[in-house]
Amino acid sequence: MLNDNAKSYLSLHRIVFIWSFTAVLGRLITLDALPLVWFRMLFAVIFIFIYIKIKKVPIKLPKRILLKFLVAGLVIAMHWFTFFRAIKVSNVSITLACLSTGAFFTSIIEPIFFNKKVIWYEIFFGLIVVFGLTIIFNVEGKYIEGIILALISAFLSASFAVINSKFVKDYQPTVISFYELLGGVLFFSIFILGNSSFNYKFFQLTSNDFMYLMILSSVCTAYAFIASTAVMKFLSPYTVMLTINLEPIYGILLAVIIFKDKEQMSPAFYIGAAVILITVILNGIIKSRHKAS
Repeated sequence: MLNDNAKSYLSLHRIVFIWSFTAVLGRLITLDALPLVWFRMLFAVIFIFIYIKIKKVPIKLPKRILLKFLVAGLVIAMHWFTFFRAIKVSNVSITLACLSTGAFFTSIIEPIFFNKKVIWYEIFFGLIVVFGLTIIFNVEGKYIEGIILALISAFLSASFAVINSKFVKDYQPTVISFYELLGGVLFFSIFILGNSSFNYKFFQLTSNDFMYLMILSSVCTAYAFIASTAVMKFLSPYTVMLTINLEPIYGILLAVIIFKDKEQMSPAFYIGAAVILITVILNGIIKSRHKAS
């Protein structure tokens, strides 16, 4: 029978597969990155709020904790903004490949945040991921802006994973997710209001955009966000981030199937992706042996 760690690891892989559709949906949606993320978070907040009401989940929190959740929401909002912006200025394959650096960033951030020793093999695996990424970059150097944005997105994602791993020890994943996404909506709303961008045109959505946003905000955000927060009770931020490196593999394959010639990859790209995949598998094996011993 599977223990909590094994169940969480399998659940995480299911979540990552769902997330792999995010980049494809971001490419299909015609909105710019900022309104795309705003609508995504807004609809996700609505879906989670409905779930909270149905399940009667208590959401009252101390003001200090509430503020922390709201600020963490800005981190994830900026992660999504840079992620979708990178897709718009480059392509799905480049953006997803860059997310693999998240594990390397986590291996540096986590020891600082939790004041613990650096684990040598985490740094080692993080460097291997960077090596795989370098192979990819050598053949896709024309997408500099997209690469930089995607790397920033990876750093923000790693930071968010570390922050959330601390929250989840004391609070329900549903409550955390609700307030973090709400925080993202609030911060972005202030920014949009400051730019006087809330107008009739902003709220004009095509039927296709609305449909894709519903899928993105419900399955890929509301459900996956809560589920990914829950697995952090049993998995380390580094393991979460390294497993998320499978998202580029799944997402790139989906992009090739859907967008065909627009996402054609060179042999070097496949080599880099294979390096990332093997690193994820090796990390899982080593961590399992450490827990068993």
